[in-house]
Amino acid sequence: MSARQKLIDAISKDAVFHGDFTLTSGKKASYYIDLRKVSLDGRVAPLIGQVMVDLIADIPNVDAVGGLTMGADPIAAAVLHQGAAQGRPYDAFVVRKEPKDHGRGRQVEGPELAGKRVVVLEDTSTTGGSPLKAIEALLKVGAEIAAVAVVVDRDTGAKEVIEAAGYPYYAAIGLADLGLAP
Repeated sequence: MSARQKLIDAISKDAVFHGDFTLTSGKKASYYIDLRKVSLDGRVAPLIGQVMVDLIADIPNVDAVGGLTMGADPIAAAVLHQGAAQGRPYDAFVVRKEPKDHGRGRQVEGPELAGKRVVVLEDTSTTGGSPLKAIEALLKVGAEIAAVAVVVDRDTGAKEVIEAAGYPYYAAIGLADLGLAP
């Protein structure tokens, strides 16, 4: 069984919840995908790393991966570790929702990214708002955005929003893979 199929099985089993939910976008949903249930699981995080490293492997000259805290943080860590194991040394970064009001006042934490090609990661994507917020902060520090890559695309318009903003969009898993397609 492939790493991707193992990941799909783990998400389906442990990270999909049925009921009445309000999403970040304010939209209502009959299911909720809580990827932190698996992205912070020591058995599943390596699978996420493998799948995401495979997903972004053909994007040229990627220096670093990361995204808006909190959803992207464990994904970036998984990619950092699996990338290193596969001889693809990606750095990782974290984008705060707002710049710190103390210390160095940074919004983007990690290595210096000026002039570096980065992939913005997200755990689940609904509207595309979180990657775009991360991109805004990354552009301020001089990063070059190579792409946006998400673990699970909810197929609710994020791809179109990201591509309309001029960035390639990659998704490892769709709703149909999880048996959730409308």
